[in-house]
Amino acid sequence: MPTASNSANEDLPLVLAGPLLRRVEAQRIVLWLATSQPMRARIDLDIGGEQALHLTPEPGTPACRVLTAGAQLHYLLLDLALDAELPAGQWIGYRLALAPRDEVEPQWRDAADWAPDLCYPGRETPGFVFAPQVASLLHGSCRKPHYHGGDGLVRADALLAELVARNALDADPAPEADGLPAWPSALVMTGDQIYADDVAGPMLRAIHGLIGRLGLPVERLEGIDEAGVRDAESLYRHPDCYYRRDKLLPRHKRNYALIEVFFGGVEKPVFTSASAHNHLITLAEVLAMYLLVWSPAPWRGLQLDPPAGLSAEDAARYASEHRAIEAFIADLPAVRRVLAHIPVAMIFDDHDITDDWNLSREWEEIAYGHDFSRRIIGNALLAYTINQAWGNRPEVLDDDLLERLQRSLAAPGDTAHQECIAHLRQFEGWHYSWPTTPPLVVIDTRTQRWRSEHAARRPSGLMDWESLTDLQHTLRGLPAVLLVSPAPIFGVKLIESIQRVFTWFGHPLMVDAENWMAHPGSAQAILNIFRHRKTPQHFVVLSGDVHYSFVYDVELRGRVRGPDIWQICSSGVRNEFPPRLLGVLDRLNRWLYSPRSPLNWFTRRRHMRVTPRRYEGASQGRRLLNGSGIGLVELDAEGVPWRIRELLADGRTIGFERDEDASRWD
Repeated sequence: MPTASNSANEDLPLVLAGPLLRRVEAQRIVLWLATSQPMRARIDLDIGGEQALHLTPEPGTPACRVLTAGAQLHYLLLDLALDAELPAGQWIGYRLALAPRDEVEPQWRDAADWAPDLCYPGRETPGFVFAPQVASLLHGSCRKPHYHGGDGLVRADALLAELVARNALDADPAPEADGLPAWPSALVMTGDQIYADDVAGPMLRAIHGLIGRLGLPVERLEGIDEAGVRDAESLYRHPDCYYRRDKLLPRHKRNYALIEVFFGGVEKPVFTSASAHNHLITLAEVLAMYLLVWSPAPWRGLQLDPPAGLSAEDAARYASEHRAIEAFIADLPAVRRVLAHIPVAMIFDDHDITDDWNLSREWEEIAYGHDFSRRIIGNALLAYTINQAWGNRPEVLDDDLLERLQRSLAAPGDTAHQECIAHLRQFEGWHYSWPTTPPLVVIDTRTQRWRSEHAARRPSGLMDWESLTDLQHTLRGLPAVLLVSPAPIFGVKLIESIQRVFTWFGHPLMVDAENWMAHPGSAQAILNIFRHRKTPQHFVVLSGDVHYSFVYDVELRGRVRGPDIWQICSSGVRNEFPPRLLGVLDRLNRWLYSPRSPLNWFTRRRHMRVTPRRYEGASQGRRLLNGSGIGLVELDAEGVPWRIRELLADGRTIGFERDEDASRWD
């Protein structure tokens, strides 16, 4: 555990986070990294034999975009166009070397200098396998650093290490091959890559120490009623900075709703028990957290002694969280390594920004109607843009948007920063597609909501009519698709019913009442997309969000046979559902909403058959798998999943098998 002084800036590593391999196409490679100095990059690609490519993209060009957040925090996005196509199905090593941007004669330093543990045993460089035909992929969501348990990304790293060790880099997927899959085409992160709204005290302590070392600008704050809190530095010194940030929100009567939006739904009696009282506020805090959750490098030299002034209760909580954070730090070398070897697709869910983000029209009116809450949301969205969205589809972040981001980073709190936040709120480019086979289509279920016309408090639809129409055009003519929806399209019906009851009583915030079937318009539209005769015949829906894992086989009833649909949910990567409660809900759901149950006729399932798969080792009546891990899906040449497994952080591998007597009530 790091114990050195936070002021030891001279010990800052050259590379703070990364490289993250973000996208690989036949003639394109995208890499993201964060450095402590302004750098230029050189990339050497080893394609095998005598073939080698040498690329030296010039900083500031489309091939090497640069953003500067502070004296010692610089972001590079390398979007490399290749003259020749990459060979599919073989190992391609890459050597990423860096040199200070102002050196006349660059002294290049590669990963052996700044990340000696980045390579797998037996390999001299990191690398990847270009796999445009998706034979396997990894997916998961919900990675909370202070969860007292393992990390699914560590299990993903162990899988890649085994594939490298056995030289099984272009292996055909076959059940007799000791259970090894083909090299995964992608790692799909389906939401909650960070928890900006649920931060452990030791993590917040590390964030503040790192901010000082990086030399990030001091952000001017508005809308805080607390006397003396006018900028980031005064916030960090305030006695309510740790575990009591809710006290900094306005307390006068007309803003009680604002407190409820951010903190009133914290203790959720049915689904989660989270803590928003260390909610990240400033842009610097969110930027620092991204570095700390993806890399061991920025933890070096940080001091995690508890801050002064904690109550006895908070001090005990800090000590407990400290133990979890120590385990989290120990896992980070493996996390960094796996993120450098597989193309990583990302999309936000609510915790990347704040809990229940855009849940209803009322929520939006309250949260965006106040300067302080608007800034909290905007800062998280701005940091998401730089750390996640940029690598998904780099071309959508044009010169104008990058300039807006740079002005915000240079002077947070000024007019340009506020204008950038307003621009990002209206931005419509968060969704994207990758040209794999089948195509990977990632949808935005957070910012283009179908707001209720009947009551402001009712949950909004996860996508509005226009965005659903665009989705239908994207899917038109495809034989198969990998559709990424952060929230499951076909969820656990009992839990959806409970959410509906709480919504009817006017308390949707208490139960995360967000599901596709909660809004009639979006529910009907997405089902119509599935039924459309020119949309894919094979839908693999990848989801997360719920903190448990399951697989459903879905059949749409009608005059014409609908498509084959597999709803595959893997959650969380580092999180889980309360075990006892999940057991009760799981068994009740099986009794009440079995495929043969007449209760289905009172739901939208009256026109479909949803059959849950049993997971290996499940006790009677259980279909929902609890435990942190990462999902592994293997597909045949037609895009049909032939093997679905969960790689649990505790080392177990659990398969989901079709039940030969799936209609029984057990």
